[in-house]
Amino acid sequence: MKSYFLIINFLLFQFSISQNLSILSERDQSRITDEWLADKLDNYLPKMMDDNEIALWLVVSREYNEDPIIKTLLPSTWLAARRRTMLVMYKPENRNEVEKMAISRYNVGEHFKKAWNPESQPNQWERLIELIKELDPNKIGINISENFGLADGLNHTEHQLLFSYLPDKFKDRVVSAEKLAVKWLETRTEKEISTYRHIQSVAHSIIHEGLSEKVITPGVTSTSDVIWWYRDKIKSLGLETWFHPIVDVQRPDEESKEHLRTFDKKPGEDIIQPGDIIHVDVGITYLRLNTDTQQLAYVLKPGEDKTPEYLTDALKIGNRLQDILTSNFKTNRTGNEILKLSIEQMKKENIKGTIYSHPLGYHGHAAGPSIGLWDNQEFISGSGEYSLNARTAYAIELNAEVYIEEWKKIFRVMLEEGAYFDGKNVIYLNGRQTEFLTIPRRDNILKN
Repeated sequence: MKSYFLIINFLLFQFSISQNLSILSERDQSRITDEWLADKLDNYLPKMMDDNEIALWLVVSREYNEDPIIKTLLPSTWLAARRRTMLVMYKPENRNEVEKMAISRYNVGEHFKKAWNPESQPNQWERLIELIKELDPNKIGINISENFGLADGLNHTEHQLLFSYLPDKFKDRVVSAEKLAVKWLETRTEKEISTYRHIQSVAHSIIHEGLSEKVITPGVTSTSDVIWWYRDKIKSLGLETWFHPIVDVQRPDEESKEHLRTFDKKPGEDIIQPGDIIHVDVGITYLRLNTDTQQLAYVLKPGEDKTPEYLTDALKIGNRLQDILTSNFKTNRTGNEILKLSIEQMKKENIKGTIYSHPLGYHGHAAGPSIGLWDNQEFISGSGEYSLNARTAYAIELNAEVYIEEWKKIFRVMLEEGAYFDGKNVIYLNGRQTEFLTIPRRDNILKN
């Protein structure tokens, strides 16, 4: 009976979001993605290369073993590299443009023009070396990095081959392109930011529908049912999720130890009951940008028409912790410095919690400064030492532990929202949760 209910429930409501939100067709998504790529290559990359003093950026990947960077450079209709794909970006001195070439049999989209004729030079690597000799760059950046996996995409074989072909004259000019790669990944363009709020609003709408009476019947629906509803819903809208959703509950029951669960353990399956707090963690991918959102809902008990005040007060503490964290976002501060200052303020205000915020963009856990980890609230080497820059996006992710007298135990207020740092202010992409969602929604409750 339960499975029949879920099937009917999904069929009835699978189109409700798409009717209310503008989700582009695959063709239009492709067009927009390519427009954004052209804008970033033409209007942002030249300064990035100058700032990092790299004259030539080389990105090499083989099919289905792609460098994370190359996936952000390929046209939307290329779902993978082809054979061995070599992309060369060369920034001449005193010119505000980047020459974009592909050591390939054909153009790689509209931007990377073919720079190899196999009939005159059969060896692809030899042709690359010819081009490097012609351009004579003072620094050649390759994607190797100890600190960021996303900037460490040149695999061992390609690295060995490059140095086996490269003349000694140029070997000392090869440097890590880590800072350039991170800058490319973390920078959000004006065009991307203008649409990021809409992408976040789509994510919010999907989450809110899943946390409603349309999907959840207390006493019948399980947390696993809701997880798979999210997977089906996101897929039905032509979107992707970059991680398997999380749905769990906290309740006053002494047998429930959910508030003690560490984040390396998946929550168990529960049947959702009146009086439960439901927590969800969902991330979607749309137009090559990602969201990462955690929100909370309260299942009303018979006779209730709103969330108990002691729970709304707890949520306010979670919001206060968000404010403490975002107030410490300052350009050029490292992730470790932001974390340290935030924890010091938490202690002053007697707030117990954990901060584990991260960059957001082309990847869900994106490149840029790490601001705490759930299992490390002190110093993070590498990514924690990276500085905060303007035009970057973040998942403001944290939790506050609040003792609930009525429960005789702790309620963990777990929150996460996408936000943009413009260099001065942190702006939530589509607002943040300041009230519990209720099941059923308060607007739908008949008043006596």
